[in-house]
Amino acid sequence: MAQLGRLVRRRPWLCNVALYGALFAAGDAAQQRLRRRPVADWAQTRRVALVALTFHGNFNYVWLRALERLLPGRAPAAVLAKVLCDQLVGAPVAVLAFYTGMSVLQGKEDIFSDCRQKFWNTYKTGLMYWPFVQLSNFSLVPVHLRTAYTGLCGFIWATFLCFSQQSGDGTARSVFMLFRGEDTDADQRSPGK
Repeated sequence: MAQLGRLVRRRPWLCNVALYGALFAAGDAAQQRLRRRPVADWAQTRRVALVALTFHGNFNYVWLRALERLLPGRAPAAVLAKVLCDQLVGAPVAVLAFYTGMSVLQGKEDIFSDCRQKFWNTYKTGLMYWPFVQLSNFSLVPVHLRTAYTGLCGFIWATFLCFSQQSGDGTARSVFMLFRGEDTDADQRSPGK
């Protein structure tokens, strides 16, 4: 464990981004398992990992460090300001990048379709989770480990995001339907339901 800590301190960007990508890929694999897919779609998992490695891990690493430079410290006012900035700026960028990046990698004709259909639901669902994660992140976690911590908490979020991108509608309700074993394939549901 001490060696891992030294590695993270020596190469924080590389370690944080690699961990973030691995956890997002694991989140996709988990949602496929929860959906009881008979055969894993490893191509989909690779696409999720690529989006996480090329954008999300890097964005979070730079974003969390920028927030710390702009609003330094762990005083309650600084922590709350960082959480607010993260939810008003960082969260929408991350959600848009995920849906758009996945659509590009899947070769969809309209790469903004998922954004239009699922962005607001996903963003509102994230507001039930991320402010609490970031509150603990900004007040308890050392700066060099914040992206890794966000990635660990992001595993749960990635599972939700990947499910929403594949067959949900971005709402927490659709995930509860998944756990109850109900039909959750948003692409096959009519908009009126």
